[in-house]
Amino acid sequence: MPSQKYHDYVHGYSERESVRLCDQASTLEELLHSDTKYPAGSQVLEAGCGIGAQTVILSRNSPQARITSIDISEDSLNKAKERAASEGVKNVEFRVENIFELPFKDESFDHIFVCFVLEHLKEPVKALTSLHRVLKKSGTITVIEGDHGSCFFHPETEAGVRAWNSLVEVQARLGGNSLIGRQVYPLLRKAGFSDVTVSPRMVYSDASRPHMEEGFVRKTIIPMVEGVRENAIEMGIIDAGTFDRGIGDLHRTAGEEGTFNYMFFKGMGRK
Repeated sequence: MPSQKYHDYVHGYSERESVRLCDQASTLEELLHSDTKYPAGSQVLEAGCGIGAQTVILSRNSPQARITSIDISEDSLNKAKERAASEGVKNVEFRVENIFELPFKDESFDHIFVCFVLEHLKEPVKALTSLHRVLKKSGTITVIEGDHGSCFFHPETEAGVRAWNSLVEVQARLGGNSLIGRQVYPLLRKAGFSDVTVSPRMVYSDASRPHMEEGFVRKTIIPMVEGVRENAIEMGIIDAGTFDRGIGDLHRTAGEEGTFNYMFFKGMGRK
């Protein structure tokens, strides 16, 4: 079990993390959500909405659907409500709920949406099974997860790789799994979903794609790694000097001669 001084949510709940999540959502909106749209009148459950970065996109893509967005963190939900209000979102109800102890009746929702949640859970199949219960027959679930093992970059330095891998190790020690993207298909199958399909979504950045260099590498990836600095050092995974050199090297991957590649996995299943 992780020490109480560490957050189970590997990235923490800082204001900087809130900004990072919003930058990530806006940068990846087309790649991850262009094909996520729900019919008018649909009852949609967004499980683990966090600060609402994905919620706003869901609402914009499906303005006539009725969305219930839940999260276990009341502080995060308050930020989600503020963000939704600032964006004029009208079709979302926010509730503090536990994904493992859902208060909804069986078969309450037409569709379920889960994005960047399973990687933080010790029991992802149990969470998916809980969601399976509240999904209507023939309803669909959409799950999006990244896979830190899919990452490669240039220039690749020893310090850069060690800094990146320290994020993977910290999350594993906290009970999460940052390599979960490759498991989306079997996880959905184990939870009882049928007609499961998984679509890999690749992000590639170089100097010809400055929006990806800025929005994905500089504003999403590097702050995500920087966020585990204290935990990684305290856990003895990496020393401060190597970590800081690694961060500097990761910045070079968003430079004129740098490249960065990462894979997300979008799974869909049916009850």
